[in-house]
Amino acid sequence: MSEDAQDFTAPGRIRYFEDYRTGAVHLLGDFKMDEGEMIAFARLYDPQNIHIDAAFAAKGPYGGLIASGWHTGGLMMRLLVENFLSNESSLGSPGVDELRWPAPARPGDRLRVQATIEDARPSNSKPDRGIVTTLIEVLNQDDTVVMTMRGVNFVLRRPAAK
Repeated sequence: MSEDAQDFTAPGRIRYFEDYRTGAVHLLGDFKMDEGEMIAFARLYDPQNIHIDAAFAAKGPYGGLIASGWHTGGLMMRLLVENFLSNESSLGSPGVDELRWPAPARPGDRLRVQATIEDARPSNSKPDRGIVTTLIEVLNQDDTVVMTMRGVNFVLRRPAAK
């Protein structure tokens, strides 16, 4: 983790485009991977045996159960919405440029989320907003990266004082 990383959690989360500075690294919180939740999610949305069958998974290449990447992504998204995006200014996203799961997340892992703002630029076509590109990393308790996502968000600019 970078020495200049900042905790970006703030009550009310009132932020605008001008608050997202290129190069800033923000800590968004953490969560623990619960085996029961992992299996329940996988049964509904990603029912591969490596996610739902402990005996099968133990014999496989990962040596045990691993979380569905989509489950990890959902938990990450919760922290992103609660601690990075702002209800005042977030206009959604045109998509994700990159999504990777370089290492598995496992039951009992403590995962933390950090966001590095790679680019924040005013929109050329809509002067009331900017475009923020963010590298989001999910790391386990051993600092192993288990997920990365490069997201793009549209964010309103701060309204002019009246």
